[in-house]
Amino acid sequence: MVEIATSLLSLDTENVTKDIYNLEVAHTDYIHIDVMDGKFVEKDTEKRMFDYTNQIKAISNIPIDVHFMVEDIKKQLEMYIPFMPNCITFHYEACKNKEEVFHYINKIKEEEIKVGIAISPKTKLETIYEFLPFIHMVLMMTVEPGKGGQQLIPETLEKIKLLYDYRNEKKLEFNIEADGGINLETISSIKQVGVDIAVVGSAITKSSDYKQTIELLKS
Repeated sequence: MVEIATSLLSLDTENVTKDIYNLEVAHTDYIHIDVMDGKFVEKDTEKRMFDYTNQIKAISNIPIDVHFMVEDIKKQLEMYIPFMPNCITFHYEACKNKEEVFHYINKIKEEEIKVGIAISPKTKLETIYEFLPFIHMVLMMTVEPGKGGQQLIPETLEKIKLLYDYRNEKKLEFNIEADGGINLETISSIKQVGVDIAVVGSAITKSSDYKQTIELLKS
């Protein structure tokens, strides 16, 4: 059964404490923190996501799934490592070379935090193959990173299926996470291609019943 990571991107900031509590009661598996710097992507959520993470740690034990859509990975690691999230994922495209990718993989693992690599829809799978034995998760963007409310790009499903088959062929153990345009209409196609964790935002946070929506997404 697919796990659900609820993105807080579309939450109303005034009710975030109540919403976090409601998500915990609704049994979301993770809370997904979308950290954007206004450079790597157009949107800037740095302050808001840092504040949200502070609030989550103060009132909840839900595992935190952090996704950096930023140029300065080092700066964000300094901010988020103290929270000890379940996983920190950074973009392959934000790194200058493979040595930098390995540097951040090792840095995060040294802190006893799971590490993931995210790739955008146009990035070829082959570019991350050499890193797969050393990471815990691949986050496949199913929309262009940086904006909420986009429609899932169908071609990304084929890429996920290829990654799923590659993982089985090489007997690797990383999770596959998909992020972007996932809702009650698209979740079945996500499940069919082998996704382990689905990131869902407004389909949950804009629904009238978080628990029912999460149950429907999982069923």
